Amino acid sequence: MQRRTLLTAAAALTAPAIFRPAKAETLVGVTKTEIKIGHTVPYSGPASAYGAIGKGHVAFWNMINAQGGVNGRKVNFITLDDGYVPSKTVEQTRRMVEQDEVACIFNSLGTPAISAIQKYLHSKKVPCLFVATGADKWGDYEHFPWMMGWAPSYQTEAQVYAKHIAMTKPDAKVAVLYQNDDFGKDYPIGLKAVWGDKYSKFVVKELTYEVTDATIDSQASSLRDSGADTLISVCTPKFAAQMIRKVADLNWKPLHYLSNVSASAGSVINPAGAEKALGIITSSYGKDPTDPMWADDPGMNQWRAFMKAHLPDADLADSGYVFSYGVCLTLLQVLKQCGDNLSRENIMRQAANLKDVIIPTLIPGIILNTSPTNYHPMRQMHLTRWTGKSFTLFGDIIDTSH
Repeated sequence: MQRRTLLTAAAALTAPAIFRPAKAETLVGVTKTEIKIGHTVPYSGPASAYGAIGKGHVAFWNMINAQGGVNGRKVNFITLDDGYVPSKTVEQTRRMVEQDEVACIFNSLGTPAISAIQKYLHSKKVPCLFVATGADKWGDYEHFPWMMGWAPSYQTEAQVYAKHIAMTKPDAKVAVLYQNDDFGKDYPIGLKAVWGDKYSKFVVKELTYEVTDATIDSQASSLRDSGADTLISVCTPKFAAQMIRKVADLNWKPLHYLSNVSASAGSVINPAGAEKALGIITSSYGKDPTDPMWADDPGMNQWRAFMKAHLPDADLADSGYVFSYGVCLTLLQVLKQCGDNLSRENIMRQAANLKDVIIPTLIPGIILNTSPTNYHPMRQMHLTRWTGKSFTLFGDIIDTSH
């Protein structure tokens, strides 16, 4: 049986060094006492709900530093607001690379944002680890070996929905709304991968929206008028909440699938109206903090203890904090595997050498694995449905790695 690593903050701190030491003073972003890590997230603008992730990161690395740091080094975590504007992401990232001289970029958020910095970071050979976007292209190890995703890809997620619709509702009339960028466009690709030439049979209406739009009310009305009885909403939180409210206002009752980037009770469902979201289906890889099934779960209790100690005023229904904790644990594992060799090359090498890592906030059975030819750490998902007070899992884990 393969050895699996169950990761907790405390366990990761005591993991043994693997590689021979390198001189810290010769490394970018690394001294004998610290390692600099950079991050961008929209603390402002139309996707500001994701700011919770950045706040979670800051609290996590403060906790690690209070415990002694990683291999004797404190983490100097630099997080900057890009407002979900790609040009701002470029500006902030260049600042962190060229002025702050970070060792790596970690979990910067947004498909348009990461697309804007992808070639730059590749040219500079700066690791860009576990980006907070599920675009399939972050797994392109051949052309962009310095960049890696974390969550299952959006194309994978769309395939899960397509398979579920084909199996449970083969005569569905589907309406699709997606954000008009690389994030949104991955979903039709995933749907077509499953439905093939039947795509036009299933999809009766397909519309997009721009992240700069004030509302998506007109799109919602047009999709309802198409006669669709099934809706796939590929939206970031602000627009997901708008869509849920508008669908209810229109008295439209489609079977509603929601992109998992917006599957948060705290930032989307409750603001939209919990009763209006009843029956929404999404996919998940992380434990939902509102689901009673995790009330006494050891992994979630570990997360709750962290939140109580370091973010006592935060909304425990916001799944962004759960996401933050899990992805930070993953980077912590990478840094521990680096031992004293924190060169950019070795950071990337260890990110591509995760073996059966179990993150306590992920659904049981979802395990992280990477290799030089696998830059998709997670390839399993689970369908879940909003029942009025929480998202509840149903069915079995769907593994797309085969």
